[in-house]
Amino acid sequence: MVRPGLRFLRRRASRDRGSAAAELVLITPVLILLLLFAVAAGRLVQARLEVDSAARQAARAASLARDPATAAAAAVATAQAALAGQGITCSPVSVSPDTGNFTPGGQVSVQVSCTIHLSDLALLHIPGAETLSSTFTSPIDVYRGGATQSQGPASAGESGSGP
Repeated sequence: MVRPGLRFLRRRASRDRGSAAAELVLITPVLILLLLFAVAAGRLVQARLEVDSAARQAARAASLARDPATAAAAAVATAQAALAGQGITCSPVSVSPDTGNFTPGGQVSVQVSCTIHLSDLALLHIPGAETLSSTFTSPIDVYRGGATQSQGPASAGESGSGP
């Protein structure tokens, strides 16, 4: 003989049969959508890091040049190569080197701006675009030689010698 409380539980279990499968079918698209948003956000953060890295590399390349014109050209070439090497497609990409203080002991700054389309980030095809911008400053070596230095080592040695 089955007690009345157990009969109630048995009836309730038969009514709930299959509800877990129905709930799973309903929640799966929401979970997939959340996963795709997480992937899109991760790729946007990765693009931000790559733009920062391109600005850092461009400033370093510009600081190693011997004159401002060569520094500007090296900054543009390095930034574009760094972004292309990481698979970041910018439309447009803007590289702005600042060589106003391009002297031994000075510094050179490079700003890299990259507009990326959000529809390329994931399967979501999010409309719109995001402009990522980064600026990095690199010091110029104090003891560098070349045309930018006003006094060379030969002129310092000539002043103290003589019989």
